[in-house]
Amino acid sequence: MMDKEQLLQSILASDELPTLPTVASKLISLTAREDATLADISELVSRDISLSARILKVSNSAFYSFPQQIGSINQAVSILGMNAVRSLVLSFSFLTIKGGKAGSRFNFEQFWKRSLAAAVAAKLILEKVKGADTEEIFISSLLQNLGELILARTFPAEYDRVLEAVEENQYDSLRAEEEVFGLNHCLVGAEVARSWGFPVALQLPIQFHHQQESYQGKNKAVQQTISAVYLSDLLVNILFSQMPETYHRQFRREAGKLLNLDNETIEEILDQVHLRIKEAGTWFNLPMQKTKSVQEILQEANIRLSLINLDYDQMNKQLVQAKIRLENLTDELEEKNRILDNLANLDGLTGIYNHRYFQNALDQEISRAGRHGGTISLLLIDIDHFKQFNDNHGHQAGDFVLAAFARLIKENIRKYDVLARYGGEEFVIILPETSSEDALPVAEKLRALIADTPFADNRQEYRVAASFGLASATPNIEDTFSKNGFIGQADQALYDAKERGRNRVCSYTPKKKWYSF
Repeated sequence: MMDKEQLLQSILASDELPTLPTVASKLISLTAREDATLADISELVSRDISLSARILKVSNSAFYSFPQQIGSINQAVSILGMNAVRSLVLSFSFLTIKGGKAGSRFNFEQFWKRSLAAAVAAKLILEKVKGADTEEIFISSLLQNLGELILARTFPAEYDRVLEAVEENQYDSLRAEEEVFGLNHCLVGAEVARSWGFPVALQLPIQFHHQQESYQGKNKAVQQTISAVYLSDLLVNILFSQMPETYHRQFRREAGKLLNLDNETIEEILDQVHLRIKEAGTWFNLPMQKTKSVQEILQEANIRLSLINLDYDQMNKQLVQAKIRLENLTDELEEKNRILDNLANLDGLTGIYNHRYFQNALDQEISRAGRHGGTISLLLIDIDHFKQFNDNHGHQAGDFVLAAFARLIKENIRKYDVLARYGGEEFVIILPETSSEDALPVAEKLRALIADTPFADNRQEYRVAASFGLASATPNIEDTFSKNGFIGQADQALYDAKERGRNRVCSYTPKKKWYSF
């Protein structure tokens, strides 16, 4: 067994140590400088056209669910922030790393699929922690087992012995690595990350993700990140290991203890994680095999457990009964999956459609209007002075008003009109087969209704007003028509309504004439 320090130096000097792509390496150095600007970041990333395209793809996906379309790297850096863009660049860079020159039993493709699943799971977990910093959780979890990759590439034969010991249930991976190398992948990964110039906030989750109790620092954000990365490993083991029920019990217990997550929140995570993982495979060009839900995995595990110690006849009988039960569950599971798919399109606070659904629905309505020569109208609505409302009454009252506001509008539009939460206190309505002349009175009716309606909870009665921006188009006769331009027209009309004093409806026309009530 090699001395620990000698082994680390050998790894850092190895030709098999992965090399960071140029943009990623320069970006790490650049973001470490105190004088680095957003413009510097944008200029560097924009040099790599392929990388820029992938970052824009993810930026405009449900991974972030931003209300506005991001059209350039400058805009992405401005909206996402320096650290988030760095995380995306590193994510894409590492997901391209393959096996080394020498053969190995280590499955590099499966390693990255599990790593991507862990990154998605960690992000989902930390998003449920109020006030947590989620900016770099994805890359922190994606690289949590970086040391495994390093050891498998630099010492493939020795790491095959680790894999053999794990497969034969002699040790878990950490103990097997200690037996073979005298250290484990946590230390190796953290040391390599340090040599690459990674910030300490990214090094620490790699070092402590298996032993989060060993972290003695006082940084709350780092502690939460380490805990979320640790929990993501448990969650991925529910999905991919042979002992899902063991990891399921451990995840539920540890999630409550480490991050104070309640049972309802834990259930939400368990219900959503396989859907999020499937989506992420598309965003990051790493197709994931069909991932079963946690519920399905636990059901199958319980059936396998019930078959242990049965004789042949009993086993056949149990298998037949299990098959019947599973067939009976098919319809129920399909219905639950349908409900889950529907929930992915709903805004959690208001219960109406979310921004992602709005974008898809608008595409469909534009296509329909284009085929049939129809006119489509769009209403963009913003509650006036809502930040001031929250400051005066508190966010709970603000959430109550947002939900009541959405219900009021939904009850007063047609069934085939599409109402969605655009973002924050902004809402949007798609009015199919509706001209500007027909949409104006609809908007004015809603505006007056909102202004005249008291929103009363158990404590107080609230009054709010709203501004409306209206745009109308006939897509098949407008050569310059685009969806983003159409939304931009409604946004411009909304801006004009606010400029003219709020609590009014303004309509956009191609000649930039404005009509308001």
